[in-house]
Amino acid sequence: MSYGTSAALQAAVYQHLLADPGVAALVGGAVFDALPAGVKPETYVTLGAEEVRDQSDASGGAAEHRIAISVVTTADGFATAKAVAGAVSDALIDAELTLARGRLVGLWFHRASARRAGQAGQARRIDLRFRARVEDD
Repeated sequence: MSYGTSAALQAAVYQHLLADPGVAALVGGAVFDALPAGVKPETYVTLGAEEVRDQSDASGGAAEHRIAISVVTTADGFATAKAVAGAVSDALIDAELTLARGRLVGLWFHRASARRAGQAGQARRIDLRFRARVEDD
């Protein structure tokens, strides 16, 4: 197993979310790998933590990536955050991503958690977790 496919998976997920019409309709281009300095948009999507486990077998090297993607908004209530989280989930589940290194076998929703965030709980945050299986060619 190698961690070598991680950057390729992250880049493919990022580009896919930026290009997805459903996500773009809700957040425009506010999909970030790293948050920009200064004032943040009212609602945005950010790529987060990742855990990777070896899934190699006799057929070759492979890994299971558990990736986090967060939706953050200062809009009132959870409706906006849930709409964006749903669009992100719809965009990624079973997405056919082309990676610069390796091959995506599958991408599946794993779990999500929604909570108030920020000072005095004025923001809403939904952390989505996905599982991706990647084979390293």
